[in-house]
Amino acid sequence: MPTTTTRRAAAALAAAALGLTAACTAGGDGSGEGPKSDEKQTIEVWHGWSAAHEVKAFQDAVAGFNKAHPNITVKLVSGVTDERITNAIRGGNPPDVVSSFTTDSVGQWCKSGAWQNLKPYIDKSKVDLNMFPPAVRKYTEYQGVRCAMPLLADAYGLYYNKDLMKGEQPPKTMSELTALAKKLTVRDPDGTIKVAGFMPSAQYYEHQVQHLAPPFGVKWLTDDGKANFSKDPAFQAYLKWNKELLDWYGYDNVKKFLRSLGQEFEAANPFQKGKVAMAVDGEWRTKFIEKEAPKLNYDTAASPVADDKLATYGSGFIAGTVIGIPRGAKHAQASWEFVRHLTTDTGALVTLSNGLGNVPSTIPALSSTDLKLTPQFKTFLDVFKHPASTTTPPTPNGNDYIVRFQKFVQDDWETGKVKDLGPALTRLDGEVDDALKLAGG
Repeated sequence: MPTTTTRRAAAALAAAALGLTAACTAGGDGSGEGPKSDEKQTIEVWHGWSAAHEVKAFQDAVAGFNKAHPNITVKLVSGVTDERITNAIRGGNPPDVVSSFTTDSVGQWCKSGAWQNLKPYIDKSKVDLNMFPPAVRKYTEYQGVRCAMPLLADAYGLYYNKDLMKGEQPPKTMSELTALAKKLTVRDPDGTIKVAGFMPSAQYYEHQVQHLAPPFGVKWLTDDGKANFSKDPAFQAYLKWNKELLDWYGYDNVKKFLRSLGQEFEAANPFQKGKVAMAVDGEWRTKFIEKEAPKLNYDTAASPVADDKLATYGSGFIAGTVIGIPRGAKHAQASWEFVRHLTTDTGALVTLSNGLGNVPSTIPALSSTDLKLTPQFKTFLDVFKHPASTTTPPTPNGNDYIVRFQKFVQDDWETGKVKDLGPALTRLDGEVDDALKLAGG
Protein backbone atom coordinates (compact mmCIF):
# COMPACT_ATOMS: atom_id res chain seq x y z
CA MET A 1 0.00 0.00 0.00
CA PRO A 2 1.35 3.48 -0.84
CA THR A 3 2.21 6.14 1.70
CA THR A 4 -1.20 6.86 3.15
CA THR A 5 -2.49 9.47 5.53
CA THR A 6 -3.46 6.68 7.91
CA ARG A 7 0.17 5.59 8.14
CA ARG A 8 1.40 9.15 8.53
CA ALA A 9 -1.06 9.91 11.30
CA ALA A 10 -0.15 6.78 13.23
CA ALA A 11 3.55 7.53 12.88
CA ALA A 12 3.15 11.11 14.05
CA LEU A 13 1.12 10.09 17.09
CA ALA A 14 3.71 7.45 17.99
CA ALA A 15 6.53 9.99 17.82
CA ALA A 16 4.55 12.49 19.88
CA ALA A 17 3.81 9.88 22.53
CA LEU A 18 7.50 9.16 22.91
CA GLY A 19 8.15 12.80 23.72
CA LEU A 20 11.43 12.93 21.80
CA THR A 21 13.74 15.66 23.10
CA ALA A 22 17.36 16.62 22.67
CA ALA A 23 18.20 14.89 25.93
CA CYS A 24 17.00 11.60 24.50
CA THR A 25 19.40 11.51 21.57
CA ALA A 26 22.66 9.67 21.83
CA GLY A 27 25.86 8.98 19.95
CA GLY A 28 27.67 10.73 17.13
CA ASP A 29 27.24 14.22 15.78
CA GLY A 30 26.18 15.94 12.60
CA SER A 31 29.68 16.70 11.33
CA GLY A 32 29.79 13.71 8.98
CA GLU A 33 32.98 12.34 10.55
CA GLY A 34 33.73 8.69 9.83
CA PRO A 35 34.54 6.56 6.78
CA LYS A 36 34.59 8.47 3.50
CA SER A 37 31.86 7.73 1.00
CA ASP A 38 34.31 6.11 -1.44
CA GLU A 39 35.59 3.54 1.08
CA LYS A 40 34.17 0.01 1.12
CA GLN A 41 31.43 -0.12 3.74
CA THR A 42 27.92 -1.30 4.55
CA ILE A 43 25.06 1.00 5.50
CA GLU A 44 21.79 -0.07 7.08
CA VAL A 45 18.62 1.60 5.80
CA TRP A 46 15.27 1.42 7.60
CA HIS A 47 12.01 2.16 5.79
CA GLY A 48 8.32 1.61 6.47
CA TRP A 49 7.10 -0.09 3.30
CA SER A 50 6.11 -3.68 3.91
CA ALA A 51 3.85 -5.06 1.16
CA ALA A 52 5.62 -7.26 -1.40
CA HIS A 53 5.26 -4.80 -4.31
CA GLU A 54 6.38 -1.93 -2.08
CA VAL A 55 9.52 -3.73 -0.90
CA LYS A 56 10.37 -4.67 -4.49
CA ALA A 57 9.94 -1.07 -5.67
CA PHE A 58 12.38 0.13 -3.01
CA GLN A 59 14.86 -2.61 -3.89
CA ASP A 60 14.66 -1.66 -7.58
CA ALA A 61 15.41 1.99 -6.75
CA VAL A 62 18.35 0.96 -4.56
CA ALA A 63 19.77 -1.13 -7.43
CA GLY A 64 20.52 2.09 -9.27
CA PHE A 65 22.45 3.39 -6.28
CA ASN A 66 24.45 0.14 -6.10
CA LYS A 67 25.59 0.62 -9.70
CA ALA A 68 26.73 4.17 -9.00
CA HIS A 69 28.39 3.26 -5.69
CA PRO A 70 29.65 -0.35 -5.91
CA ASN A 71 31.77 0.16 -2.78
CA ILE A 72 28.69 0.76 -0.60
CA THR A 73 26.61 -2.27 0.36
CA VAL A 74 23.04 -1.43 1.38
CA LYS A 75 21.26 -3.55 3.96
CA LEU A 76 17.52 -2.86 3.77
CA VAL A 77 15.14 -3.33 6.71
CA SER A 78 11.44 -2.93 5.80
CA GLY A 79 8.27 -2.35 7.80
CA VAL A 80 9.98 -0.13 10.39
CA THR A 81 7.85 2.19 12.54
CA ASP A 82 8.72 5.65 13.86
CA GLU A 83 8.64 4.22 17.37
CA ARG A 84 11.37 1.74 16.52
CA ILE A 85 13.46 4.49 14.92
CA THR A 86 13.09 6.72 17.97
CA ASN A 87 13.99 3.94 20.39
CA ALA A 88 17.12 3.11 18.36
CA ILE A 89 18.25 6.75 18.43
CA ARG A 90 17.54 6.95 22.15
CA GLY A 91 19.55 3.79 22.76
CA GLY A 92 22.53 5.08 20.79
CA ASN A 93 22.31 2.31 18.19
CA PRO A 94 20.53 3.79 15.16
CA PRO A 95 20.83 2.63 11.56
CA ASP A 96 22.59 4.80 8.99
CA VAL A 97 19.49 6.02 7.15
CA VAL A 98 15.85 6.23 8.24
CA SER A 99 12.65 7.13 6.42
CA SER A 100 9.18 7.94 7.69
CA PHE A 101 5.71 8.30 6.22
CA THR A 102 4.97 11.34 8.39
CA THR A 103 5.98 14.93 7.81
CA ASP A 104 4.34 15.95 11.09
CA SER A 105 7.30 14.78 13.19
CA VAL A 106 9.93 16.76 11.27
CA GLY A 107 9.72 19.62 13.78
CA GLN A 108 10.52 17.25 16.64
CA TRP A 109 13.38 15.57 14.83
CA CYS A 110 15.01 18.81 13.68
CA LYS A 111 14.60 20.60 17.00
CA SER A 112 15.92 17.68 19.09
CA GLY A 113 18.78 16.80 16.76
CA ALA A 114 17.47 13.24 16.48
CA TRP A 115 17.88 13.62 12.71
CA GLN A 116 21.08 15.37 11.61
CA ASN A 117 21.12 18.79 10.01
CA LEU A 118 21.74 18.05 6.33
CA LYS A 119 22.84 21.56 5.31
CA PRO A 120 26.60 20.78 5.38
CA TYR A 121 26.06 17.79 3.08
CA ILE A 122 23.71 19.73 0.77
CA ASP A 123 26.14 22.64 0.47
CA LYS A 124 29.11 20.36 -0.24
CA SER A 125 27.18 18.41 -2.88
CA LYS A 126 25.74 21.62 -4.37
CA VAL A 127 22.20 20.22 -4.37
CA ASP A 128 19.75 22.78 -5.78
CA LEU A 129 16.76 22.68 -3.47
CA ASN A 130 14.70 24.55 -6.05
CA MET A 131 14.13 21.18 -7.70
CA PHE A 132 11.52 20.65 -4.96
CA PRO A 133 8.23 22.63 -4.91
CA PRO A 134 7.96 25.26 -2.11
CA ALA A 135 5.55 23.27 0.06
CA VAL A 136 7.88 20.27 -0.03
CA ARG A 137 10.82 22.37 1.10
CA LYS A 138 8.69 23.63 3.99
CA TYR A 139 7.73 20.22 5.37
CA THR A 140 11.32 18.92 5.39
CA GLU A 141 12.78 21.61 7.66
CA TYR A 142 12.00 23.40 10.92
CA GLN A 143 13.14 26.86 12.03
CA GLY A 144 15.91 26.92 9.45
CA VAL A 145 17.18 23.40 10.17
CA ARG A 146 16.81 20.93 7.30
CA CYS A 147 17.02 17.47 8.85
CA ALA A 148 15.06 15.62 6.17
CA MET A 149 14.82 15.26 2.41
CA PRO A 150 11.58 14.48 0.55
CA LEU A 151 11.13 10.97 -0.86
CA LEU A 152 7.95 10.80 -2.96
CA ALA A 153 4.83 12.77 -2.13
CA ASP A 154 1.09 12.53 -1.70
CA ALA A 155 -1.20 15.02 -3.41
CA TYR A 156 -4.96 15.31 -2.93
CA GLY A 157 -7.68 15.94 -5.47
CA LEU A 158 -11.31 15.20 -6.31
CA TYR A 159 -12.34 11.76 -7.57
CA TYR A 160 -15.71 11.61 -9.35
CA ASN A 161 -17.83 8.77 -10.71
CA LYS A 162 -18.61 9.68 -14.32
CA ASP A 163 -21.67 7.42 -14.49
CA LEU A 164 -23.20 8.98 -11.38
CA MET A 165 -22.30 12.51 -12.57
CA LYS A 166 -24.44 11.98 -15.72
CA GLY A 167 -22.61 14.58 -17.76
CA GLU A 168 -22.08 17.11 -14.96
CA GLN A 169 -18.65 18.74 -14.86
CA PRO A 170 -16.51 18.48 -11.70
CA PRO A 171 -17.09 21.46 -9.39
CA LYS A 172 -14.44 24.16 -9.01
CA THR A 173 -15.93 26.02 -6.04
CA MET A 174 -17.45 24.93 -2.74
CA SER A 175 -20.86 26.33 -3.68
CA GLU A 176 -20.76 24.28 -6.89
CA LEU A 177 -19.70 21.22 -4.88
CA THR A 178 -22.56 21.71 -2.42
CA ALA A 179 -25.19 22.10 -5.15
CA LEU A 180 -23.91 19.07 -7.05
CA ALA A 181 -23.63 16.97 -3.87
CA LYS A 182 -27.32 17.59 -3.18
CA LYS A 183 -28.30 16.87 -6.78
CA LEU A 184 -26.42 13.57 -6.92
CA THR A 185 -27.49 12.26 -3.51
CA VAL A 186 -29.97 9.39 -3.54
CA ARG A 187 -32.08 8.64 -0.42
CA ASP A 188 -34.58 6.08 0.76
CA PRO A 189 -38.02 7.42 1.77
CA ASP A 190 -36.93 7.56 5.44
CA GLY A 191 -33.97 9.80 4.59
CA THR A 192 -31.34 7.05 4.71
CA ILE A 193 -28.49 7.83 2.34
CA LYS A 194 -28.11 5.27 -0.47
CA VAL A 195 -25.64 7.30 -2.52
CA ALA A 196 -23.90 10.38 -1.13
CA GLY A 197 -23.12 13.09 -3.63
CA PHE A 198 -20.28 14.18 -1.33
CA MET A 199 -19.75 13.39 2.35
CA PRO A 200 -18.48 16.52 4.19
CA SER A 201 -17.93 14.84 7.57
CA ALA A 202 -14.38 14.90 8.92
CA GLN A 203 -15.04 11.30 9.98
CA TYR A 204 -15.16 10.13 6.35
CA TYR A 205 -11.80 8.64 5.36
CA GLU A 206 -9.61 11.30 3.71
CA HIS A 207 -12.09 14.10 4.41
CA GLN A 208 -10.10 14.91 7.53
CA VAL A 209 -9.62 18.55 8.48
CA GLN A 210 -6.12 18.86 7.03
CA HIS A 211 -7.50 17.95 3.58
CA LEU A 212 -10.80 19.87 3.47
CA ALA A 213 -9.87 23.05 5.35
CA PRO A 214 -6.97 24.16 3.07
CA PRO A 215 -9.26 24.84 0.04
CA PHE A 216 -10.76 27.63 2.15
CA GLY A 217 -7.31 29.22 2.43
CA VAL A 218 -6.70 28.50 6.12
CA LYS A 219 -3.42 29.48 7.75
CA TRP A 220 -2.76 26.90 10.45
CA LEU A 221 -0.31 28.88 12.58
CA THR A 222 0.41 32.57 13.09
CA ASP A 223 3.74 34.02 11.99
CA ASP A 224 5.09 33.49 15.51
CA GLY A 225 4.02 29.83 15.59
CA LYS A 226 0.82 30.10 17.64
CA ALA A 227 -2.59 28.51 17.00
CA ASN A 228 -4.65 30.47 14.49
CA PHE A 229 -8.12 28.87 14.63
CA SER A 230 -9.95 31.83 16.19
CA LYS A 231 -8.00 34.50 14.30
CA ASP A 232 -8.33 33.25 10.73
CA PRO A 233 -11.91 33.62 9.37
CA ALA A 234 -11.18 30.87 6.83
CA PHE A 235 -11.59 28.28 9.61
CA GLN A 236 -15.12 29.50 10.33
CA ALA A 237 -15.88 29.44 6.60
CA TYR A 238 -14.81 25.79 6.42
CA LEU A 239 -16.73 24.82 9.54
CA LYS A 240 -19.93 26.58 8.48
CA TRP A 241 -19.81 24.91 5.06
CA ASN A 242 -19.21 21.54 6.74
CA LYS A 243 -22.14 21.94 9.14
CA GLU A 244 -24.62 23.30 6.60
CA LEU A 245 -24.16 20.31 4.29
CA LEU A 246 -24.20 17.88 7.22
CA ASP A 247 -27.46 19.40 8.45
CA TRP A 248 -28.94 18.99 4.98
CA TYR A 249 -28.16 15.29 5.13
CA GLY A 250 -29.22 15.03 8.79
CA TYR A 251 -26.57 14.05 11.31
CA ASP A 252 -28.32 10.80 12.25
CA ASN A 253 -28.43 9.84 8.56
CA VAL A 254 -24.73 10.67 8.25
CA LYS A 255 -23.86 8.50 11.26
CA LYS A 256 -25.88 5.62 9.85
CA PHE A 257 -24.19 5.99 6.46
CA LEU A 258 -20.69 6.12 7.97
CA ARG A 259 -21.38 3.00 10.05
CA SER A 260 -22.41 1.12 6.90
CA LEU A 261 -19.06 1.67 5.20
CA GLY A 262 -16.11 -0.71 5.16
CA GLN A 263 -12.45 0.05 5.69
CA GLU A 264 -10.78 2.68 3.54
CA PHE A 265 -8.22 0.32 2.03
CA GLU A 266 -10.51 -2.54 1.12
CA ALA A 267 -12.15 -3.42 -2.18
CA ALA A 268 -15.46 -2.31 -0.63
CA ASN A 269 -14.33 1.33 -0.46
CA PRO A 270 -17.58 3.28 -1.05
CA PHE A 271 -16.27 5.35 -3.95
CA GLN A 272 -15.11 2.20 -5.68
CA LYS A 273 -18.54 0.66 -5.05
CA GLY A 274 -20.54 3.62 -6.36
CA LYS A 275 -21.91 4.65 -2.95
CA VAL A 276 -20.21 8.06 -3.12
CA ALA A 277 -20.29 10.18 -6.28
CA MET A 278 -17.41 12.53 -5.40
CA ALA A 279 -14.63 12.21 -2.85
CA VAL A 280 -11.35 13.90 -1.98
CA ASP A 281 -8.55 11.34 -1.89
CA GLY A 282 -4.85 10.89 -2.52
CA GLU A 283 -3.13 9.83 -5.72
CA TRP A 284 -2.67 6.29 -4.44
CA ARG A 285 -6.39 5.63 -4.92
CA THR A 286 -5.72 5.32 -8.66
CA LYS A 287 -3.58 2.26 -7.93
CA PHE A 288 -6.29 0.69 -5.76
CA ILE A 289 -8.96 1.31 -8.39
CA GLU A 290 -6.72 -0.19 -11.05
CA LYS A 291 -6.45 -3.40 -9.01
CA GLU A 292 -9.81 -3.57 -7.21
CA ALA A 293 -12.33 -1.79 -9.44
CA PRO A 294 -10.85 -1.77 -12.97
CA LYS A 295 -14.26 -1.22 -14.60
CA LEU A 296 -15.07 1.89 -12.56
CA ASN A 297 -15.81 4.81 -14.90
CA TYR A 298 -14.16 7.66 -13.05
CA ASP A 299 -11.94 10.68 -13.46
CA THR A 300 -10.09 13.16 -11.26
CA ALA A 301 -9.83 16.92 -10.91
CA ALA A 302 -8.36 19.42 -8.49
CA SER A 303 -10.25 19.88 -5.21
CA PRO A 304 -12.89 22.63 -5.22
CA VAL A 305 -11.92 25.83 -3.41
CA ALA A 306 -13.83 28.50 -1.52
CA ASP A 307 -15.74 30.80 -3.86
CA ASP A 308 -13.49 33.74 -2.99
CA LYS A 309 -10.34 31.64 -3.59
CA LEU A 310 -11.02 30.69 -7.21
CA ALA A 311 -7.58 32.01 -8.22
CA THR A 312 -6.05 29.10 -6.27
CA TYR A 313 -8.04 26.41 -8.09
CA GLY A 314 -5.72 23.66 -9.26
CA SER A 315 -3.83 23.55 -5.98
CA GLY A 316 -4.33 21.13 -3.11
CA PHE A 317 -2.92 19.61 0.04
CA ILE A 318 0.39 17.79 -0.28
CA ALA A 319 2.61 15.79 2.08
CA GLY A 320 4.88 12.81 1.72
CA THR A 321 7.59 10.45 2.89
CA VAL A 322 10.78 11.92 4.37
CA ILE A 323 14.26 10.43 4.71
CA GLY A 324 17.29 11.44 6.74
CA ILE A 325 20.39 10.49 8.70
CA PRO A 326 19.85 9.83 12.42
CA ARG A 327 22.13 11.20 15.07
CA GLY A 328 24.81 8.60 15.80
CA ALA A 329 24.85 7.09 12.29
CA LYS A 330 28.16 5.24 11.85
CA HIS A 331 28.61 5.94 8.14
CA ALA A 332 27.26 9.46 7.72
CA GLN A 333 29.12 10.31 4.49
CA ALA A 334 27.98 7.14 2.72
CA SER A 335 24.50 7.65 4.18
CA TRP A 336 24.31 11.08 2.57
CA GLU A 337 25.30 9.66 -0.81
CA PHE A 338 22.39 7.23 -0.47
CA VAL A 339 19.92 9.92 0.65
CA ARG A 340 21.04 12.27 -2.12
CA HIS A 341 20.66 9.58 -4.79
CA LEU A 342 17.17 8.46 -3.76
CA THR A 343 15.81 11.99 -3.37
CA THR A 344 17.37 13.79 -6.34
CA ASP A 345 18.01 11.15 -9.02
CA THR A 346 15.16 11.17 -11.53
CA GLY A 347 15.57 7.48 -12.38
CA ALA A 348 15.32 6.43 -8.74
CA LEU A 349 12.24 8.58 -8.12
CA VAL A 350 10.49 7.37 -11.27
CA THR A 351 11.18 3.74 -10.32
CA LEU A 352 9.65 4.32 -6.89
CA SER A 353 6.70 6.26 -8.28
CA ASN A 354 5.85 3.59 -10.84
CA GLY A 355 6.07 0.85 -8.22
CA LEU A 356 4.21 2.61 -5.42
CA GLY A 357 1.77 4.88 -7.25
CA ASN A 358 2.99 8.01 -5.45
CA VAL A 359 3.95 11.40 -6.84
CA PRO A 360 7.68 11.84 -7.56
CA SER A 361 8.98 14.66 -5.38
CA THR A 362 11.19 16.67 -7.76
CA ILE A 363 10.09 18.91 -10.61
CA PRO A 364 12.33 17.11 -13.18
CA ALA A 365 10.91 13.70 -12.23
CA LEU A 366 7.35 15.01 -12.64
CA SER A 367 7.91 15.48 -16.36
CA SER A 368 9.78 12.23 -16.98
CA THR A 369 8.54 10.28 -19.98
CA ASP A 370 9.33 7.08 -18.07
CA LEU A 371 6.44 7.57 -15.64
CA LYS A 372 3.93 4.80 -16.23
CA LEU A 373 0.75 5.90 -14.50
CA THR A 374 -2.96 6.04 -15.33
CA PRO A 375 -4.42 9.07 -17.17
CA GLN A 376 -6.27 10.06 -13.99
CA PHE A 377 -2.93 10.43 -12.22
CA LYS A 378 -2.02 13.60 -14.13
CA THR A 379 -4.27 15.66 -11.83
CA PHE A 380 -2.01 14.89 -8.89
CA LEU A 381 1.16 15.78 -10.78
CA ASP A 382 -0.42 19.15 -11.58
CA VAL A 383 -1.57 19.69 -7.98
CA PHE A 384 1.91 18.88 -6.72
CA LYS A 385 3.49 21.45 -9.06
CA HIS A 386 0.93 24.19 -8.33
CA PRO A 387 2.51 27.16 -6.49
CA ALA A 388 -0.55 27.55 -4.24
CA SER A 389 -0.49 23.96 -2.96
CA THR A 390 0.02 23.78 0.80
CA THR A 391 0.93 21.47 3.64
CA THR A 392 0.63 21.55 7.44
CA PRO A 393 3.61 23.30 9.07
CA PRO A 394 5.85 21.36 11.49
CA THR A 395 5.89 22.09 15.22
CA PRO A 396 7.93 20.77 18.17
CA ASN A 397 5.05 18.49 19.18
CA GLY A 398 4.25 17.08 15.77
CA ASN A 399 0.67 17.26 14.54
CA ASP A 400 -0.87 17.88 17.96
CA TYR A 401 -2.70 20.97 16.69
CA ILE A 402 -4.22 18.96 13.83
CA VAL A 403 -5.28 16.15 16.17
CA ARG A 404 -6.98 18.66 18.49
CA PHE A 405 -8.79 20.40 15.65
CA GLN A 406 -9.91 17.08 14.15
CA LYS A 407 -11.29 16.01 17.55
CA PHE A 408 -13.06 19.34 17.97
CA VAL A 409 -14.71 19.07 14.55
CA GLN A 410 -15.91 15.47 14.80
CA ASP A 411 -16.80 15.37 18.51
CA ASP A 412 -18.06 18.88 19.24
CA TRP A 413 -18.88 20.73 16.05
CA GLU A 414 -20.47 18.12 13.80
CA THR A 415 -22.51 16.69 16.69
CA GLY A 416 -23.99 20.11 17.46
CA LYS A 417 -22.52 20.35 20.98
CA VAL A 418 -20.91 23.69 20.11
CA LYS A 419 -23.34 26.49 19.29
CA ASP A 420 -21.09 29.55 19.56
CA LEU A 421 -18.12 28.96 17.29
CA GLY A 422 -16.02 32.02 18.19
CA PRO A 423 -15.41 31.28 21.90
CA ALA A 424 -14.95 27.57 21.17
CA LEU A 425 -12.15 28.29 18.70
CA THR A 426 -10.56 30.71 21.17
CA ARG A 427 -10.50 27.93 23.78
CA LEU A 428 -8.99 25.57 21.22
CA ASP A 429 -6.25 28.09 20.48
CA GLY A 430 -5.42 28.24 24.19
CA GLU A 431 -5.18 24.45 24.47
CA VAL A 432 -2.92 24.20 21.43
CA ASP A 433 -0.68 27.05 22.62
CA ASP A 434 -0.33 25.49 26.08
CA ALA A 435 0.73 22.18 24.50
CA LEU A 436 3.20 23.97 22.21
CA LYS A 437 4.70 25.80 25.17
CA LEU A 438 5.23 22.53 27.05
CA ALA A 439 6.97 21.13 23.97
CA GLY A 440 9.29 24.12 23.76
CA GLY A 441 7.48 25.91 20.97
